[in-house]
Amino acid sequence: MKKVLVFLADGFEECEGLIVVDILRRAGMEVTTASVMERKKITSSHNIELFADMMAADVQISEYDAVVLPGGIPGTPNLAACSVVTDTCVRFAAEGKIVAAICAAPSILGSLGLLRGKRATVYPGMEHTLSGATPVTEDEVVVDGNLITSRSMGTAIPFALTIAAQLSDMQNAKELARSICYEHFA
Repeated sequence: MKKVLVFLADGFEECEGLIVVDILRRAGMEVTTASVMERKKITSSHNIELFADMMAADVQISEYDAVVLPGGIPGTPNLAACSVVTDTCVRFAAEGKIVAAICAAPSILGSLGLLRGKRATVYPGMEHTLSGATPVTEDEVVVDGNLITSRSMGTAIPFALTIAAQLSDMQNAKELARSICYEHFA
């Protein structure tokens, strides 16, 4: 079973984090949410309170196959300020593991130099944060090697399905898309 780590911080965009968790669990993956705050309780960008499964500092990073960074403000800056998050992204990118970021969060990958020579997308108007990347503005989700980027809350479903496809296979992701009546995934 594939294992996915989703980092959460105060101010994260709830749909970008929780849709990913939901869809990947439906796909049969083990998903762990990890708080980068000093407590498990997280307050989303729209003041929804929830509890992460564990603290980021307690995660055994080597056990995971993928890391996901939801966007949101101030969620993205809060993620960027956490060395566990940035170290995990750098390590996973180097190891060929999936590194996925949505909305404003691809800016973190840009600041780490992980997007150099890659195609990537980000929340519209933030393309300047994709340091060294070729910005793609017309696609909902962009896959370049082991990096997956997406644009916003409105692209969270195809983003999650793409992660599922990359970690299992396209047929399973298509079947999952049909089961949730999402006809746009191909």
